[in-house]
Amino acid sequence: MKFTINKLPKSEVEIEVETDSDEFDKFFNEAVLEMAENVEVQGFRKGKVPKNIVIGKIGMDKIMLEGAEHAISHFYQKIVKENNLEPISKPEIEIKKLAKGNPLVFKAKTSVLPEIQLPDYKAIASKTKRSKVVLEEKEIDESIKWLAKSRAKLSLKNSAAEKGDYVDINYSSKDIPELNNPEGEKDAFVLGDGGMIPGFEDNIIGLKDNDEKEFLIKFPEDYHSKEMAGKEANFKIKMNSVQKMDVPEINDEFAKSIGNFESIAALKENVRQGITAEKGKDEAQRVRNEIINNIANETKVDVPDILISREQQSLAHDFKHRVEEGMKMSFSDYLLKSKKTEKDIVDSFKEEAEKKIKIFLALKEIGEKENIKAEEKEVEEEANKMLQHFKNTEESRKNIDIEKIKEYVREVIRNEKIFQMLESLTIKYK
Repeated sequence: MKFTINKLPKSEVEIEVETDSDEFDKFFNEAVLEMAENVEVQGFRKGKVPKNIVIGKIGMDKIMLEGAEHAISHFYQKIVKENNLEPISKPEIEIKKLAKGNPLVFKAKTSVLPEIQLPDYKAIASKTKRSKVVLEEKEIDESIKWLAKSRAKLSLKNSAAEKGDYVDINYSSKDIPELNNPEGEKDAFVLGDGGMIPGFEDNIIGLKDNDEKEFLIKFPEDYHSKEMAGKEANFKIKMNSVQKMDVPEINDEFAKSIGNFESIAALKENVRQGITAEKGKDEAQRVRNEIINNIANETKVDVPDILISREQQSLAHDFKHRVEEGMKMSFSDYLLKSKKTEKDIVDSFKEEAEKKIKIFLALKEIGEKENIKAEEKEVEEEANKMLQHFKNTEESRKNIDIEKIKEYVREVIRNEKIFQMLESLTIKYK
């Protein structure tokens, strides 16, 4: 067998292969034997029909094509493996020459993982500063107050809502697609603590049970949704109920009612540790994001369109699920109300998809350069933990792809080790 590998733009390769006639004969004969299993000829047992009769019954052309498929699959996989190619698409096959007693000549074109030029990732990591976790007493106090409110006794209040009351409302907006429905969105919260956009809760003050109100609110300029930032929206509210909150006094007795705490001081210490740990996790994630985003921004790679397209589809699928589960509306209704098409949604994820692929490729390349990988024992242990979450039935076991789970776990463990290596280079706070 002779072959050449030609690199094409957009991270594609074209493999041209020419086999010896003897090499192809082997696959031709395999095809004859395989196809003979279904040939019935009077006087011969099934599968025992002579080769020349099989060829006559089926036809030389059909058997040649079947043999070519076997040969192409074999030689393509062999070349890919021995030359460390990493295909990311099904190959396009073109048979250039196929005749009995002659070499088989074919071309295979496929997309592969692209070549990547990493920046000095260790230098980038070493310039990243870690911030010290700072906890203020008021944060602890606020958490304790929240705990107290969560255990408040509620009683219906036959008067206007005030700050500190527990309100149950329905609200809708014709200007926001996900809220543009007759039933509206249902919510219940402590008035003044609801976390709504500025001015929203002020419009609830003074309402009584079954009262309705309509008003305009301007979203902040820095609002997280670019579509609504700085814009006005019309809201309709219906007050379902107003309840007075009888919040328990924060003292040693309250601490004992929360759990195994002897005093309010013990409860505060527990809250302190919890918030500190949570802030520590947030800071660690912030550092990781900063490192990998900076690395990805300086990485030179021509990301194949097929990878971007796949990631866009995946992100759009997740978005569709969030709409249906979180907003409790069909995706078709969402598209109708937002005046968008499914293509608009997919296209909106292009930039995010390309960034995610660059991060994936950068982490993969760093892992290879640093020889960082997951040990099989680690993979087995983590995969077994994941499998414990599946129902232990015959039907569920049939639907589990063990190798896919292991591949996912392998990547997670490898990435964790890469991040740990990069984090070890960061600037520690003083």
